[in-house]
Amino acid sequence: MPHTLSYLPFRKAAVLGAGVMGAQIAAHLANAGLEVILLDIPPKEGPKNGIVEAAFKKILKMKPAPFVDSAAPRRITTGNFEEHFHLLKDAEWVIEAVIEHLPIKQQLMARLEETLPAHTIVSTNTSGLPIHQIAEGRSPAFKKRFLGTHFFNPPRYLKLLEIIPTPDTDPALLDKLKWFGRVHLGKSVVIAKDTPNFIANRIGTYSIMQAIRAFTSGEYTIEEIDALTGTLIGHPKSATFRTADVVGLDTLKYVGENLYQAIPHDESREAHRPPELMVKMVDNGILGAKSRKGFYQKVGKEILSLNPQTMNYEPAKPLNLGDLESLAKSGGLKKRIAALYADRGRAGAFTRQSMLDLIGYAARRVPEIADHPADIDRAMCWGFGWEMGPFQLWDTLGFERVLKDLQAAGITLPQWVAEMQQAGHDAFYREIDGQPAAYVPGKGYRPEPVFADQIDLPAISRRKESVLFERSEGALLNLGDGVALFEFRSKANTLSQDVVEGVFQAVDYVEQHDFHGLVIGNSGRNFSVGANLGEAGHVLQAGKFEVLEQMTKRFQDMVLRVYYARKPVVTAVQGMVLGGGCELLMHCAANVAALESYIGLVELGAGLIPAGCGSTHLAARAAQQAASDFPSQVQPFLIKAFETIATAKVSTSAREAIELGYLKPEALIVMNADRRIAVAKTEVLRLSQQGYMPPPARKAILVMGKPARATMEAAAYQMQQGHFATAYDRFLAQKLAYVLTGGELSGPAYVDEQYLLRLEREAFMDLLKEPKTHERVKSILTTNKPLRN
Repeated sequence: MPHTLSYLPFRKAAVLGAGVMGAQIAAHLANAGLEVILLDIPPKEGPKNGIVEAAFKKILKMKPAPFVDSAAPRRITTGNFEEHFHLLKDAEWVIEAVIEHLPIKQQLMARLEETLPAHTIVSTNTSGLPIHQIAEGRSPAFKKRFLGTHFFNPPRYLKLLEIIPTPDTDPALLDKLKWFGRVHLGKSVVIAKDTPNFIANRIGTYSIMQAIRAFTSGEYTIEEIDALTGTLIGHPKSATFRTADVVGLDTLKYVGENLYQAIPHDESREAHRPPELMVKMVDNGILGAKSRKGFYQKVGKEILSLNPQTMNYEPAKPLNLGDLESLAKSGGLKKRIAALYADRGRAGAFTRQSMLDLIGYAARRVPEIADHPADIDRAMCWGFGWEMGPFQLWDTLGFERVLKDLQAAGITLPQWVAEMQQAGHDAFYREIDGQPAAYVPGKGYRPEPVFADQIDLPAISRRKESVLFERSEGALLNLGDGVALFEFRSKANTLSQDVVEGVFQAVDYVEQHDFHGLVIGNSGRNFSVGANLGEAGHVLQAGKFEVLEQMTKRFQDMVLRVYYARKPVVTAVQGMVLGGGCELLMHCAANVAALESYIGLVELGAGLIPAGCGSTHLAARAAQQAASDFPSQVQPFLIKAFETIATAKVSTSAREAIELGYLKPEALIVMNADRRIAVAKTEVLRLSQQGYMPPPARKAILVMGKPARATMEAAAYQMQQGHFATAYDRFLAQKLAYVLTGGELSGPAYVDEQYLLRLEREAFMDLLKEPKTHERVKSILTTNKPLRN
């Protein structure tokens, strides 16, 4: 990897064009801490900032939110091309995102060359125009600092950033943008060639168009194709037709038509031509979600689908795909795909045809769009949310088996595949000397990119010498340099009894051996969705309340074991960090959180209150945050904690988690989730080297007593009267208020943590006996949704 110690992050950037993509790119640059100038053309009538201001107001209300906290929007300065173009002189990076019209982009580049200082980097976010043509007519010096940067929509949430250099682009500039995109924008970067639609959209458009054609042939229904092209095969649950509706059928048609014109030498060019049905739908204003009907239409609570013969919407017909449920339960993704591919019914026939088509097309695009097959896999996983790209899929199904099936199906393959087979290679990915490698046509196996600030937990787990101990649902791994990591391996990373015992064992091990400290983290999509409700539900159904109380006490003791550990324990979190996961996080010496961490105490949704030290911790912290011990100064912080828990508020980002009090202000937030483990390891070393001491015992926690409880209960009453809460929500909030304020204490008093922990447990156990709590727990276990009863 390039030497990056001398790289300085950008501090000021500009985005030209405040359309859907431009405005959201500006938002994400602001999320990264940059000062951003957002410009657009002045309208023909009205205020000259009319277009850009309307766009800015739109992204403030957009869902999912483009901004990560309330401060980011204030870092954007809006303006127009006529009055504010001179502001670009201060920008270190200018991103062009105007309309996809070559002459307009070329004129803008000419104006930029006249305006910008020589050091400013210029990139275009075009998705369909040749990058090199946009810079035609510019000086060699300008071309050296010009390239393509293709973000995916929505830029905050989709990982892929395709960077497209031209033959004139300065390699040092390319390396810096790769670094900045990965570290500061949180992107996974693929270097793409300057070919039509680059990598991800070229392959993705082919896949979507082929699936739509399978529907128009009349062999499969919309629902059947979506069932076979969604989560079952590791694709997003929106599958094919829901994705098309969200993207917009007019957009898909436009992309397909432009791509068709741009690839006269593509042997599968016809596959990109929009099907007649799609053209007909667009001509009739049926555009997808934006027109409230596309392939699907929602009427009331019912989802209807399009009948292509009548162009009417009809209720879904039963799937005629055999025992799809059994296939779905056949195991992990690799086992599901293998079972589906081998199925001899209609499900298998569709799967084999679509997968072979995809694999064949991707193979034929090497080296046209990418020299490395692995780059195509990465682009599809990071840009389209697939869990496997086409060459990973080929490996999963077996190289020789797929090769025979491709040949039997008459699918043309490029010469390099035959050369790969003749060389005796039977996989695209393998480990060589313990390091991951991928096949590159004409070059054999080449090492996969390795970054010093990214730790591959699955790779460490595969090395037996790095596994310090294993349990049924967890393991302690040696990260090297005297740092260990405890990894959850339970379903959805729930905090099961085995995981709880594993945390005890991990802290003991680190304290008793030659380690600086411990990281708690995992490689799952979510750090933890909380306690294992299924495990607790079985005990609850059996009426074994004494066992449930023991489990609750043991969980509290585990959290305290982490809190008072004599060596630093640091969490590295990502995705959902809920309930007990949040309580564990709050008690660690330090936290490293991916920006996209959704943190919250959600127990009230299950008819309970936080009882894993969470309520106690927030009560104690309220007094710590106050300027003095006067009740009038403590109470506002306590009320805020009460409202956050009572509404089961989950942060929409790690930054908001700081605002909500779930993360400490000094928490380390990484834009790229892949860096969190390495950063947490560094934090353990820092804490150890500075002379870590655990916090003192909490023997004098100031609680507010009955007056504060009355204020909280009044707030709960107002929420019920305003129809923001049910009667049972109010009842739960009263229980929470009782704990946070110290129970029956008549006024402010100092108590120790065990007093509050006992109140937590008692309230928790009382609620477990409530029928309405049973209903809420059952709803989460059976539907995965909270019940508002």
